[in-house]
Amino acid sequence: QSAILPEVKMIELKLSQGAKPGHGGILPAKKNTLEIAKIRGVEPGTDVLSPAYHSAFNTPVEMMQFIGKLRDLSGGKPVGFKLCVGQKSEFLSICKAMIKTGIKPDYIDVDGGEGGTGAAPIEFSNSVGMPMRDGLVFVYDALVGFDLKKDIKILTSGKIATAFDIFRALALGADACYAARAFMLSLGCIQSLECNLNICPTGVATQRPDLMTGLVVKHKKDRVASFHRQTIKAFVELLAATGLDHQDKIQRSHIHRNETWTVINRYDESYPYLTQGDLLAAPYPEGWEKHMEEASPDTF
Repeated sequence: QSAILPEVKMIELKLSQGAKPGHGGILPAKKNTLEIAKIRGVEPGTDVLSPAYHSAFNTPVEMMQFIGKLRDLSGGKPVGFKLCVGQKSEFLSICKAMIKTGIKPDYIDVDGGEGGTGAAPIEFSNSVGMPMRDGLVFVYDALVGFDLKKDIKILTSGKIATAFDIFRALALGADACYAARAFMLSLGCIQSLECNLNICPTGVATQRPDLMTGLVVKHKKDRVASFHRQTIKAFVELLAATGLDHQDKIQRSHIHRNETWTVINRYDESYPYLTQGDLLAAPYPEGWEKHMEEASPDTF
């Protein structure tokens, strides 16, 4: 019923997030207010645990069937899924399931392992999950290799804050990108890393009324809007400096990076493109053989 409300524009199936892939989430009792409890349909003042796995499906094929069900029940609204890439074979298993079932998501959101939160175990936030650049390139190339990219948009996130961060993400294969950390900083976040304790000193990540007074909306809204406006303006200037007239024309070849002190490569040299259909049948491109052999549409 909620999915068909006009306020709901799209549906995202969350497999994992970059800050703590494979860990799930916890809403502490002290942050579970009456308002939040009503929205989430839970008992107020209690811990709410979100497991790291889904009960609606157990295999890639079942996952695609669930995505199809979500699309049907929502009246055809866009449905996608979010993940931080871990085992490459598991994502390739999902791609194989798309081919097997004919069901495809409208978009895939690739979150980088550098994704941030003040409410994650440090081992997960620092050491688990593929960084945005590597994960994004892999997902883009996999979709091209399975001849799926033409039907699926790629979104990405992971420490995207500047105009160059946006430019780089689009060059690596993203159709669009988004940010959370940058906007929280523009809102006044000082990264005190107390999000889970309900004592955020700036009022950004707390439900305590006395601390929330620090978040003065009429002042903060102008700062957030200004940050967004100036970032997009700088991105357009980068686009013009590159000699392009549309963001869709950005390629990996437009960016160089230092591999060593003496070696500078273009991104298309560091991350060679796959060609359309490369992964539909063996022999597979170099470096993909083992992952393709491990991938199955019937198991993660």
